[in-house]
Amino acid sequence: MISDADLDRCVAVARRAADRAVSITRDLPLGEIRTKEHDADVVTAVDTAVERAVREMIADELPDHVVVGEEYGGTAGAGPTWYCDPVDGTTNLTAGLPWTSFSLAMAIGATPLVGVVADPWRGEIWLAAAGRGVTINGALPTESVSGAAASLTGGVVGTEWASYRPWPGMEALLASLAARHCTTRVMGSSTLTLAQVAVGRTVGAVIGEFHPEDHLAAALLCQEAGMMLRDEGGRSTPFPERGGIMAARPEVGDELFGLWQAAITR
Repeated sequence: MISDADLDRCVAVARRAADRAVSITRDLPLGEIRTKEHDADVVTAVDTAVERAVREMIADELPDHVVVGEEYGGTAGAGPTWYCDPVDGTTNLTAGLPWTSFSLAMAIGATPLVGVVADPWRGEIWLAAAGRGVTINGALPTESVSGAAASLTGGVVGTEWASYRPWPGMEALLASLAARHCTTRVMGSSTLTLAQVAVGRTVGAVIGEFHPEDHLAAALLCQEAGMMLRDEGGRSTPFPERGGIMAARPEVGDELFGLWQAAITR
């Protein structure tokens, strides 16, 4: 689908875009805090500045590529398309909570080839390319994903609100996990929630509704780390056509998927 040289170029652009996003997020004042679809859907000068910077970078270096962004929209093309969420967790950003992320992925059709997730507050840039694994700040992850227990009991599973409220089935899933003494976390950035699975910090994650701008880069991280990825129908994919997405360590993937399915079909 793409030559090694072109993939190398896309990886380099993704890394520079992440560096720029981190710098803007940490240094630029929030400016006027506006709302979009509803009062809990906020946007700041940081969101728009990051996306503009990414669009300019891609237009300069990869002019035949398309960008679809959280703030300025766009339509996927037949060739390489970049999906960008400049700040996933803007509510956290406006509240001063240091748990936000930058997400950027390049795909051709439904096949992601490059993904980068940046955590500006931990100083981490997580990068993946198809067939090349995952790095954090240029090095292999230090968290171990080997030797994991074959049960959700005692583990940590992440999920996220559908904007400001539970997604259908979320409360039932949380109850099922609690019954297994599996701890859950809802932190405010679905990008980071998925990405934690890739580096072994959590055993799984369930997101109620997949959006490529928010989730594709983290899903590619999980795929390259050997995690189990499922859509609501049970298909193994990093790019669901509809509904939500699950990522999990292989040892607990079937168990978590079963709980998710039971929760959304009851």
